[in-house]
Amino acid sequence: MDVGKNMKYLTVSNTGKAVTIGTRIVLANTFSTRLFGLLGKRRLDAGCGLLIRPSSGVHTLGMLFAIDVVALSKDLRVLKVWPRLAPFRVTSVSLKTHSVLELAAGQIEQCRIEPGDQLTLTDSQ
Repeated sequence: MDVGKNMKYLTVSNTGKAVTIGTRIVLANTFSTRLFGLLGKRRLDAGCGLLIRPSSGVHTLGMLFAIDVVALSKDLRVLKVWPRLAPFRVTSVSLKTHSVLELAAGQIEQCRIEPGDQLTLTDSQ
């Protein structure tokens, strides 16, 4: 995913498993960035992703590829995962979900992300 030269990236890590999930995570926290998300992108590379905040669920309507989706609480605890969510699908919606992390398909399995895990955010260099 190429999102621009001036884009600020976040690093997302799983503290309990000492695993870096991604170093090129983009924060989608405005109406337009949340609305359009990954639409129009042809792929999402490992280490890249989109953190949608606030969000209680997502869809892949109009997308061209599958993604991994992670529902997070306000304190970034993993509530639910949807590995390899295919295009034209919708996740369940939960009032407990505060943000949603969209990752390249296969990242949930590779990074061993599961409900209960605690994630952290830091600015990428």
